[in-house]
Amino acid sequence: MSNTSAQQAELASFLRTRRASVRRADFDLPELRGGRTTGLRREEVAVLVGVSVTWYTWLEQGRKANPSRQVLDAIARELRFSSAEHAYVLALGGFGPPVSLDQDPVCAVPDHLSRLLEGWSESPAFAITASWDIVAWNKAYEALYPGVGEHQLGRRNLLWAVFMDPYVRRMLPEWSTDSAHFVGEFRVDYATHLSSPAMKELVNELRRRSDEFEDVWTAHGIERFSSRMRRFHHPSVGDLALEVHRLVLSDDPNLHLIVYSAVPGVTDTTALATLVESSN
Repeated sequence: MSNTSAQQAELASFLRTRRASVRRADFDLPELRGGRTTGLRREEVAVLVGVSVTWYTWLEQGRKANPSRQVLDAIARELRFSSAEHAYVLALGGFGPPVSLDQDPVCAVPDHLSRLLEGWSESPAFAITASWDIVAWNKAYEALYPGVGEHQLGRRNLLWAVFMDPYVRRMLPEWSTDSAHFVGEFRVDYATHLSSPAMKELVNELRRRSDEFEDVWTAHGIERFSSRMRRFHHPSVGDLALEVHRLVLSDDPNLHLIVYSAVPGVTDTTALATLVESSN
C-alpha cells in the first residue's frame, strides 16, 4: 500500500471512530433508535461541515476524496477535535509534516549522542527512532530497566516493552493510563511513517498478541507528547516519581531522546541516588 493509500485508510478509520464516539447531546441532537446517545450519522456530519453526504461517505470509505485543508479544519472544528487530533488529520490529509518515504525509520547512533547520554549520569535516558526502537541508553536507564540490552532490535522497542515485557508492566503502577498515553503518542509518529514495513509489522503483531493493545489501538486515541510525571515501582529501590522529557536532535530528527529527571519535593532523591549508584 502506498503512503497516499495508507493515509486515506487511516484518515477514514479515524473519522469513523470519532464520529461514532461523540455524544449526541453535545450537538443538541436527539437520541437514536433504541435510546443510543452516542454517534452521529454521516448525513449529520455532512450538514455540519457543509459537504455532500456522498463526498463525506467517500472520505470515510478511504476513497480518493482529496479533502482540502478548509474541509479538514471544518471537520476538526465541528467534531470538536483536540489540537493533537486536528494536527493528526491534517498530517493524514497532506497538510502536516512531510510523510517519510524511508522503508524503515532506523537510524545509526552517532558517537556524540552516546556521549550525551552518558553525560546524564544521574538521569535515566535513552534514544528512540521514529518506530520507537531503543537504539542507545545510559547506565542509569539500564539500572531502571535491566532487560533493555537483552532484546534484539525490533523487540527492543518502547511500545513493545510496555505491552509485552512483564517487567515493564510490573514497574508501571499506573500501567493502564500510561499505556494509553504511549499508544496515543506513538500514533502521531505512525501517521508520518505509514509505509514503513517495520512500523506496520510492530503494530500488526501487537494487535495479534495483545488484546489490551488492540482495544487501545482501535479507539484511535491521539495525543501529543507532553512532559509529565511518570511513576515507577522498581524491584530494588521501590517507588520513584520522575518527570519525563522528550528531545529531538536537530541534526537527525528521526532520533528522539527520552530523559527522566528528578523533581524537587516529589522525587525520592535517596531512591534515585541508590538506583544511579547501582549502575556504576
